[in-house]
Amino acid sequence: MGIGSSIFLIAIGAILAFAIPGDVVSFIDLHMVGYILMVVGVIGLIVSLFVFGPRRTRRISESRATVDPVTGDRIVTRDSRDGGI
Repeated sequence: MGIGSSIFLIAIGAILAFAIPGDVVSFIDLHMVGYILMVVGVIGLIVSLFVFGPRRTRRISESRATVDPVTGDRIVTRDSRDGGI
């Protein structure tokens, strides 16, 4: 369930719970169906935000140490970049 369908369920549930009179259909409680749809929509929205939310990128650091053959000095080269997921 995506973010759009979760918001759709919340909207339909709110319409059923608050905008339509409860005695329109005698064999089902429209208010309860509306509350259930709103709860399912909120749960779906929370799960969608955790699943599709911003992901933490990994930072890759790499260092190389070499010795200059002329002077004998140690040279350290550091490279940092964002890693893929």
